[in-house]
Amino acid sequence: MFNWITHLIDQFGYAGIALLMFLENVFPPIPSELIMPLAGFDAERGDLNIVLVILSGSAGSLAGATLWYFVGRFVGEDRLRRWAGRHGRLLTLSAKDVDHVNTWFDRHNEKAVFMGRLVPAVRTLISVPAGLFEMRLDRFLLFSSLGTALWTALLAMAGYLLGEQYKAVQGYLNPVSDVIGAAILLYYLYRVVTWKPH
Repeated sequence: MFNWITHLIDQFGYAGIALLMFLENVFPPIPSELIMPLAGFDAERGDLNIVLVILSGSAGSLAGATLWYFVGRFVGEDRLRRWAGRHGRLLTLSAKDVDHVNTWFDRHNEKAVFMGRLVPAVRTLISVPAGLFEMRLDRFLLFSSLGTALWTALLAMAGYLLGEQYKAVQGYLNPVSDVIGAAILLYYLYRVVTWKPH
C-alpha cells in the first residue's frame, strides 16, 4: 500500500492527495496517518507546498465525510427506526434507542462532529448520524471542515517537521487506530450478545 500511495502522490500531486484522503474516508483501511505525513515530507523536500498539501488533503477528506453524511440522509431516521424494530439485535438499537440518540445528537451535534473528525476510526463514522438525524448541512460542513483541517494539518506538519523520520507518525498513530477500532468492534459484539428488546 505504501508504494501505491507514494506513486499516486508523485504522479498526481495535490489531486493525488485529495483522492487518497477521499478514499481514506470511504475505505478506512487506507490510512490518513500514512498519506498526510508522506505528503508533508514531500513538501519539506520542496516537491510540494505545505499549505496546498493541507488544503488538498482537507478537501478530499471533507468530500468523503460529506458522502457518508448523504448516505445517512438517504437512510433517514424513520427508516432506521423501522430497521431497529425488525433487526434490533444486529443494529443493537431499539426504536426507543433511536429517539434517545437523536435527542443526544441534536444537543451535541456540532461538538460531536468536530471532535469525531479528530479521532481515528471514528472520523468516518461520525458523518452518518449527522446525516441520519438531519444536522443542517452548513453546520455539518463547517464543523467537519474545522476538525478535518486540524487533523490533516497536524499529520502533514508532523511529516514536514520530522523529515526522513515521517514514518514515525504512522508508527505511533496506527496502534492507536487499531485499539480504537478493536474497542468499537468489541463493544458492538458485546451489545449484540447482551441485547434485549425494550
